[in-house]
Amino acid sequence: MTGAGFPHQPVLLAEVLAALQPRAGGVYVDGTLGGAGHAAAILAASAPTGRLLGCDRDAAALAAARERLAEFGGRCELRAGNFSELAAWAPAGGCDGVLLDLGVSSPQLDEPERGFSFQHDGPLDMRMDRAQPVTAAELVNTAPAAELARIFWEYGDEPDARRIARAIEHDRRTAPFVTTRQLAGLIERLNPRAGRKTHPATRVFQALRIAVNDELGALARGLAGAWTVLKPGGRLAVITFHSLEDRLVKQTLRAWARDYEYDGPVDRPELRRPRPPQARLVTRKAVVPGAAELAANPRSRSAQLRVAEKC
Repeated sequence: MTGAGFPHQPVLLAEVLAALQPRAGGVYVDGTLGGAGHAAAILAASAPTGRLLGCDRDAAALAAARERLAEFGGRCELRAGNFSELAAWAPAGGCDGVLLDLGVSSPQLDEPERGFSFQHDGPLDMRMDRAQPVTAAELVNTAPAAELARIFWEYGDEPDARRIARAIEHDRRTAPFVTTRQLAGLIERLNPRAGRKTHPATRVFQALRIAVNDELGALARGLAGAWTVLKPGGRLAVITFHSLEDRLVKQTLRAWARDYEYDGPVDRPELRRPRPPQARLVTRKAVVPGAAELAANPRSRSAQLRVAEKC
């Protein structure tokens, strides 16, 4: 499925449709349109009267989605924006399903000028929304070493976070970091690849992308907003691509599904107060791609789908 030069191979498509169960007359939200592969399938499955509300903060993705979904006419309403704000424009308690497909799309990874990948040399950018002011280069060139080390460790699980951060701080005094290959080259000099399957810069690039786009903050706000707009019996489906996202989604859905609440950061049985559960877990364990999908789309290998139904 393509549109405006933004090819999109939707991950776990059959599983998403099985989770959301689109039907005629239903109202659905796609908070991360991308190339609109999932959105088109939801609209097709909910014909002839199902509606879809969608957004994306990437202008190129939004243009592609508009082109891809033009055939559905007035059944879809698309807008520019972050899914973290969906509660501000989707009807409260009025939606039958919400999909959040997180992470970076293939076109973003494959376009050197976006600066998401070190596989191609490009500007050190990493912004999903090009209108936002802070780029990865600005973060790398201005943040103190201690802050960079925190980002690399918390968002990338990078075991060598402090040494890499100190090396960046040292080298940027001579020349600022401008390109993806420049940063990846520094990391590879510190930690030679030496036959390893994964490039040594992978964790740092992931961490910078998460920090630049406030991905975890947006996810927390987006989950809360999605729950607000769902009607009872409506379903939330979330596809994650790394452990930090998946952990946040899993913990949030499980908290909604509990039949008790408690104050404070620690769940102590003696402090629990009974309450009706807010959610039913449709998937007890994350759903992952099957062998056929992995063969057809290797980038789907880290995808995990979790689904909950609002009580």
